[in-house]
Amino acid sequence: MATSRLQMEGDDSVLLHVTHSNLKSFAADVRFSPQMNVEAVKEKLWKKCGTSVSAMALELYDESGSKVALLSDDTRPLGFYSPFDGFRLHIVDLDPSSVTTGGWLEDTSLVEKYTISEEDYAKRTDSFRKFKEKRVSQNHVASEAKTKEDFMEDLCANIKVGDRCEVEPGEKRGVVKYVGRAESLGPGYWVGIQYDEPLGKHDGMVKGTRLFECPQLHGGVVRPDKVKVGDYPERDPFEDDEI
Repeated sequence: MATSRLQMEGDDSVLLHVTHSNLKSFAADVRFSPQMNVEAVKEKLWKKCGTSVSAMALELYDESGSKVALLSDDTRPLGFYSPFDGFRLHIVDLDPSSVTTGGWLEDTSLVEKYTISEEDYAKRTDSFRKFKEKRVSQNHVASEAKTKEDFMEDLCANIKVGDRCEVEPGEKRGVVKYVGRAESLGPGYWVGIQYDEPLGKHDGMVKGTRLFECPQLHGGVVRPDKVKVGDYPERDPFEDDEI
């Protein structure tokens, strides 16, 4: 059983719903001992809402919304005003310069935002933009370092222009049309293929660079490890048809 909401046997505390004059979104259910004097109640509430004890007035309302009492005497115990579970204890902040006035604690649009011009921001060396640019640069350099200029050159030793081949994935067959570097695709060696069927992406023109020539959609460029050369004749499109 939750002791924060339900009164246990032998416990004479009272559960009050607390609201605030300036903080419209502030609402809390707080348990008080009737033996606490009003000043002690204010001390407890000050820690929850920020209104100072000296500037705090307390009003007690019953469950129907009718005002029962103004807790005007700080020395009297709370029980003197006959509060019951479910009553509302309303805080009135009397300080016109209180931190709770004007909605500053609730409406962030009222808070003046720090602004900086694009020119000044660009000059800063500790900005997130600079950090991001540095990371991108480091990652690019690291990636370039991992892929050397002679990457997979050894796999091209047995691949020659004119060889019949099969390309993975998909066991696509064709003829080798290009072997070498392709700067537009990245460091290392590449193999250009003219597929027997329109399974490619281009006609040998890759990112503005002509590597070889072939019919449109018959061209593809892959890494050497995807290419097997040998006796891979052009497939008969009717070889799987039943007689």
